[in-house]
Amino acid sequence: MPDAEQGRILPPIARAAISCALNVPCQVDESAPWLAEPGACFVTLTRHGGLRGCIGSLQAHRSLLADVKGNAVAAALHDSRFPPLALAELDSTKIEISVLSPTREMSFRDEADALAQLRPGVDGIVFEYLNRRSTYLPQVWEHYSQPRQFLASLKNKAGLPGDFWDDGVKLSRYTVTKWGEAEPGLEAG
Repeated sequence: MPDAEQGRILPPIARAAISCALNVPCQVDESAPWLAEPGACFVTLTRHGGLRGCIGSLQAHRSLLADVKGNAVAAALHDSRFPPLALAELDSTKIEISVLSPTREMSFRDEADALAQLRPGVDGIVFEYLNRRSTYLPQVWEHYSQPRQFLASLKNKAGLPGDFWDDGVKLSRYTVTKWGEAEPGLEAG
């Protein structure tokens, strides 16, 4: 599927889904054949430069169209870290869509080996230990200069201490292709 076409089509679909969920119907083109193919994405909402919601799927379990729409509405209205997005906030909210590659389980001997394999700015990482799981998109590397900091924060997100390690830890990696809207209030171009 063509990247430029995805970048032109996906953010408006997400915005329209949120708009409809806020009782303001909005029509967008949903006819591209690749939208019916299975896909996994995260939808990230930012407002005034800060996170306002982020919900996604790690694995394709429905069409990309359904995943974008479902995750957009969930990020706007059901991210437990934030109150539901109000209609008055929508115009000043920026939407970014990250379409994920399939996850690939990593093989490593110990934490040092795992850290040496991480690719800052490239890898999204899924951290798993027993019933705990967390993930960061590759974009989150912008906030961490070292793989150790990135992984420690991912452990914290899973409810574990940053220095936690156990042989039962599982890590998987994925990459994303992302498209975002221009910052609200700024002219594109």
